[in-house]
Amino acid sequence: MDDSAPRYYSYASYMRHTFGSRMQKLSIDAGFTCPNRDGTLSKTGCTFCNNTAFNPSYCHTDSQSPLRVVKPIAQQIDDGIAFHSVRYRNSGGYLAYFQAYSNTYAPLTLLRQRYEQALSHPQVRGIIIGTRPDCIDDEKLDYLAHLAKQHYVAVEYGIESCYDETLRRINRGHDFATTCHAIRLTARRGLHCGGHLIIGLPGEQHDAILDEAKMINDLPLDSIKLHQLQVLRDTTLAQQVAEGSIILPRIDLDDYISLVCDFVERLRPTIAIERFAGEVPPRYQAMPDRAWRHPDGRYVRNEQIAPMIVAELSRRGTRQGDKIQSEYSD
Repeated sequence: MDDSAPRYYSYASYMRHTFGSRMQKLSIDAGFTCPNRDGTLSKTGCTFCNNTAFNPSYCHTDSQSPLRVVKPIAQQIDDGIAFHSVRYRNSGGYLAYFQAYSNTYAPLTLLRQRYEQALSHPQVRGIIIGTRPDCIDDEKLDYLAHLAKQHYVAVEYGIESCYDETLRRINRGHDFATTCHAIRLTARRGLHCGGHLIIGLPGEQHDAILDEAKMINDLPLDSIKLHQLQVLRDTTLAQQVAEGSIILPRIDLDDYISLVCDFVERLRPTIAIERFAGEVPPRYQAMPDRAWRHPDGRYVRNEQIAPMIVAELSRRGTRQGDKIQSEYSD
């Protein structure tokens, strides 16, 4: 095997293959909510979730206000382009990423209005829709498939865990069968389908996490994001940890890198990996002592994780998917 070949299938490679150049996501807050917050399922949300922690300030009229007042979508896009152009000067275009809360949780007439506002922007080449697997149906997917005839359209589902016991523990409000059904319905329509998975949820140990790779492999997913569990302010999880009702073992960075490499070695190589960890501003961390830091005290940034993964896979002499066959043949 060519030792210079990539150690994993990166999302950046997928984007270059699809668009011919690097693409930049622009986070959009379309003003939607979530059935786990509006009282349909519950009012407390998933135990780990603080949506504000990853929602960029350029989406809102006043990022310091406790009230969520979003800008018009066209303005969010313009402000997002200005924000990212400082750091990323070689983007081949932009994708509007409907990120905040559940972005299919509304009547189709409203969804159509929001999506088409984004697609009408001259610098936007497609949309990515983040949502829950229990907030999709055939009518909405048929509409997205219709849009995809002229635009790039992707749907990203919050999987979070493949275990129903964990999903109940984190107050997710749906089971894994619902996730599988939504992903299969989406893939059948030829839409790019992505997923999010949290590493280190309460009750999930090393072997259980690796078994999730097998379950992910069986789904028609095109891409995946991996997140380490972070304890954020103003969440049920932070309260549970403070009260001692949940004990979370600390996962050191070296241990996390090793675990993720074990996972990647068991992940189907046709699934593009978008990221290996999540990152929020330090002010949102309920347990700052758990955040990964360099010896000089600086926080480890998200973009520094991928080179560490590559270095460990190189040290092992392995690549994404290398251990699938051996495990199935045991």
